[in-house]
Amino acid sequence: MSYIGNTPISVAFLTDTFSGNGSTTAFTMTVAPANTSSIIVAITGVLQDPSTYSVSGTTLTFSAAPPSGTSNISVRYLGIPASGVTTTAYRTVTNFTATAGQTSFSVPSYTIGYIDVYRNGVRLVSTDFTATTGTTVVLTNACTVGDAVVTESFYVSSVLNAIPATAGSVGTSYLVDGAVTQAKLGTGVAGNGPAFFAYSAAAQAVTGGVYTKITFDTELWDTNSNFASSRFTPTVAGYYQITGTCQPAGTAALGPYIAKNGSVVVYGTSTAVLSYGIANMSALVYCNGSTDYIEFFCYFSATLNTSPGAGTVNFQGAMVRAA
Repeated sequence: MSYIGNTPISVAFLTDTFSGNGSTTAFTMTVAPANTSSIIVAITGVLQDPSTYSVSGTTLTFSAAPPSGTSNISVRYLGIPASGVTTTAYRTVTNFTATAGQTSFSVPSYTIGYIDVYRNGVRLVSTDFTATTGTTVVLTNACTVGDAVVTESFYVSSVLNAIPATAGSVGTSYLVDGAVTQAKLGTGVAGNGPAFFAYSAAAQAVTGGVYTKITFDTELWDTNSNFASSRFTPTVAGYYQITGTCQPAGTAALGPYIAKNGSVVVYGTSTAVLSYGIANMSALVYCNGSTDYIEFFCYFSATLNTSPGAGTVNFQGAMVRAA
């Protein structure tokens, strides 16, 4: 079938069905309708007048028990109230009709000091009533029968010590420990992880044909005090970029490697016999942040001293990704 404009959309109304037994008058519905006019109720196909039933929450109560029958009671919802919506009342008004001699009135919860009381349209001053419990109001003078008492309470909210929307409003003195530590950073962020740069200021004898651990006696930096005895033992778990360089003071073939916990992680490329050639290599190494340690070894084909200096014999590393 063709339509002018958009194709009509149809949606089935939510419907509950119940079975009467001739004695039960109350039935539990799926949702709570707004009122009796929000549902259509039929018994054995006969539409019921809203005056024959009442609604309280999800309870549907008939003035007379419906007859027995299987699924003979139908409740069709004309609309469903919104759910999961939180509202805040900033002003609550409650009306009372006093009895003779009445002084105490139970009111909805209020914040002490934020409630007004009226008696027969006249606003009472603070000495005319007591409101110190948050749930009751007590008049100083007793009411006469029929007095109209109205309470008006107010929701109170405040923002204390708000942070201005300007750059630099929060300094490190307002942080718990005055600094953002690695533990406070998100997963995968290197941040302020350990880093070091060490080098050899003195020559070291390397026996030809033997891989030898290189000694680094001077630090340019060691951000977390994790470098000692020519060994890097990072105290933060993560992935570290490690680099080592070594130059012999003479002619030899060279071959470096990086070791973790005394075992080879990766070998560097061996170089041919060169005069004052430089062996250097780099590797990405995972460290557990507690016991893992990294060292640098080098091979000379001939017995020679190293050629010391920050640019020729150095060992360095930095955290590039947290665990």
